[in-house]
Amino acid sequence: MKVAVIGYAVSNLEWDAEKTREETVFEVAKSALENAGVSREDVGTVISASTDFLDGRTISNCMLIGGSGAYLKDESKAEEDGMYAALYAAQRLMAGVHDIALAVSHTHSWIFNPHQVSQYMLEPWFDRQNDLINGITLAALQARMYMEKHGVDELDLAEVCVKNLRNAAKVPYALRKLHDITVEEILESEMFSDPLTELMIAPPCDGAAAVVLASENVAEEICENPVWIKGIGNSCDNYLRDRDLAKLNSLEIAARKAYRMAGIEEPFREIDVAEITERFAHQELMAYEALSFCREGKGRVLIEEEMTEVYGDMPVNPSGGALAGDPICATGMIRLIEAAKQIRGEAENQVDGCRTALAHAQWGLCAQKNLVFILGDEP
Repeated sequence: MKVAVIGYAVSNLEWDAEKTREETVFEVAKSALENAGVSREDVGTVISASTDFLDGRTISNCMLIGGSGAYLKDESKAEEDGMYAALYAAQRLMAGVHDIALAVSHTHSWIFNPHQVSQYMLEPWFDRQNDLINGITLAALQARMYMEKHGVDELDLAEVCVKNLRNAAKVPYALRKLHDITVEEILESEMFSDPLTELMIAPPCDGAAAVVLASENVAEEICENPVWIKGIGNSCDNYLRDRDLAKLNSLEIAARKAYRMAGIEEPFREIDVAEITERFAHQELMAYEALSFCREGKGRVLIEEEMTEVYGDMPVNPSGGALAGDPICATGMIRLIEAAKQIRGEAENQVDGCRTALAHAQWGLCAQKNLVFILGDEP
């Protein structure tokens, strides 16, 4: 059973939004259905993505049933990034249980400090007792290990930020829009944990996103330009002390699975654009390598030669990526939406002739878990 993306919506990304989580989810769910040209009555199943920790309430999806339109419908939840909700929804359609699915995701980051919450992902008896260990300090350790291994320096990380933040300046919903940002300003922003400065870290924010998926027959009947899911790959690595932090092994495995399913043999040549969840600048360079866009340790070369610019041979994050705004549970779903928009020719920073796109989501400390979608313009 083939599945397509037929509609989507993204809220404005902001800090301390003057609306409830339920209102934000209602707005994107309603907009996504309208974008797809379907009604709530047409939807067979609704999958939401949120976390009890960041929501500050248990069974957090229960409060979203009304806002997402899931009342009296088949409903479930992914306690992770929104792209995992899209995966869950796609699997339900592939099983032939439903014809149309709605996946929604949200986070209001101001409720709890996400980086403090990240401590609960740590091993409880030793690591969690150390107040200096959290998502940022561990990412800084990962960055330094990667940099020392491959001769990468802070300038390379800053170039990633400049590219993405300039791209974000054209995206209406983005939180961080810095068209004239320079490498010097990136390096001179506040140091959070060496070598990571403030502008090298994705800013947590409030936001939501939604996608509408449909089975092949329905998608071809009701949608003029469906975006087809060609391949999916998912993988989770070992705990951070039991793996090589200088490599994104689980992303490499997930990408191989997605490529195999989509029939892609030469990713650099066959993929027209990639939307990557880079919560820290160095992770984008690491992702280039894990996704087989270049050899190990050569991610900085793609940045130096401007190959990942919108006009380059392998455009990465024309939307600005997570560095432009990180509504945590919605961040990966936004990458999926931006990849779909590229294929439809609707993106703000449109890549010419885009027919195949990659979308990536991550979850966990130091990008422990990774999910890759390959999208195309044909089933």
